[in-house]
Amino acid sequence: MKVVEETPYRFRVEREGSMRVPGVVFASRRLLPEDQALRQVANVATLPGIVGASYGMPDLHWGYGFPIGGVAATDIAEGGVVSPGGVGFDISCGVRLLAASVDRDELRPRLEALMDHLDRGVPRGTGRGGVWRLSGRSELEKLLHGGAAYAVEQGHGVPRDLARCEDYGAVADADVAQVSAKAMDRGQDQVGSLGSGNHFLEVQAVDEVYDEATAAAFGLRTGQVCVMIHCGSRGLGHQICTDHVRVMEKAMPRYGIQVPDRQLACAPVDSPEGRSYLGAMAAAANYGRANRQLLGQAARRAFADVLGAELDLVYDISHNLAKIEEHDGRRLCVHRKGATRALPPHHPDLPEDLAPYGQPVLIPGTMGTASYVLAGVPGGQAFHSTCHGAGRTQSRHQAARSIDGRTLRDQLQAKGIAVRGATWRGLAEETPTAYKDVDAVIEASVGAGLCRKVARLVPLGVVKG
Repeated sequence: MKVVEETPYRFRVEREGSMRVPGVVFASRRLLPEDQALRQVANVATLPGIVGASYGMPDLHWGYGFPIGGVAATDIAEGGVVSPGGVGFDISCGVRLLAASVDRDELRPRLEALMDHLDRGVPRGTGRGGVWRLSGRSELEKLLHGGAAYAVEQGHGVPRDLARCEDYGAVADADVAQVSAKAMDRGQDQVGSLGSGNHFLEVQAVDEVYDEATAAAFGLRTGQVCVMIHCGSRGLGHQICTDHVRVMEKAMPRYGIQVPDRQLACAPVDSPEGRSYLGAMAAAANYGRANRQLLGQAARRAFADVLGAELDLVYDISHNLAKIEEHDGRRLCVHRKGATRALPPHHPDLPEDLAPYGQPVLIPGTMGTASYVLAGVPGGQAFHSTCHGAGRTQSRHQAARSIDGRTLRDQLQAKGIAVRGATWRGLAEETPTAYKDVDAVIEASVGAGLCRKVARLVPLGVVKG
């Protein structure tokens, strides 16, 4: 496998074997990933109907089938495929950012009380219950169709929230009939819960603003307290991915499809299997958006009770999704796995008040490190995509062996970061040393022309799954 440095922030993986297009990785030399992830970039380039290139973002690392930080688009009219591995198991995992009516100095004397309230009010951990007790299967089906919009309709939020959500809170083509009974069972009682792993609810402060006009349009100012929520579709999304990978594995021979890695199981977008997956995936995406909507409401209650403060939604965006989009007159199925859509200014999918500035892009760091608010740029590359976070460099097992959870908690507390974790091992697995330097990832993303910086946020307290 030959990798050529084209610019300081762009590397090309040369075509070889059955690759239909080259690979393109946006990264610095320091961030260029291990060979395993680069091999996955090359493997993705073999998918039927792929156009342009198989792209990797600066936070690229090894994943299931697709690398995490991978972007690929297939031309539907040319037999382009959809691959569940190009979305991942946590369908519509994403980030929600809310801005508070208080500043950092006002919060400081009440931070511990606020974190205690959030600790009690935010369900998390494997298999734990959620904030919203749905009345039964019929209400879950309504949520899978309506997403955050259904949650707001039921009183969990305000109409303005939907204008600041990707797709206005709901994907239109959800098909609940394609969601298995097992997936429904797993999702029934988890709406409004963080889960585990790298998911979190973090209280932050705006530490630096790079673009005053854009930050103001987003509702951000220096010193302001914010809440960032990172989670997805929980067990329901995981089961949907599992179910449809199995179906596509069996279907590939009928379509004459061969892939170098069985984890790239796929089917033509316009096939029964492709349409079935996209319908189920959309239902999971709506679940993920409703999940973050409910967690946002839990944060609003905590801020109101402890501080008498309000939280306004800045934006909510997914980074694990496949979307049907038009690019250069072609209908494409754009896979973004661990990659964030970054629409440019004046894109028709943006709400009117944000259109002049581009889409907000929310990039979480790790416990103890900064997070960023970015914006889409004109001429954005990789089908208007950018990074989604810092990107792991160690497995969870390696991270847990490197530090004790109590020691990590104490280190963060010494930095003034209040920590509320579900388990000690869960904290250790998410030690900042297990991730790339988020500042370097942002530098590479901006340097590659994928996005631009708007604001930098620093952590004050974190609730971990």
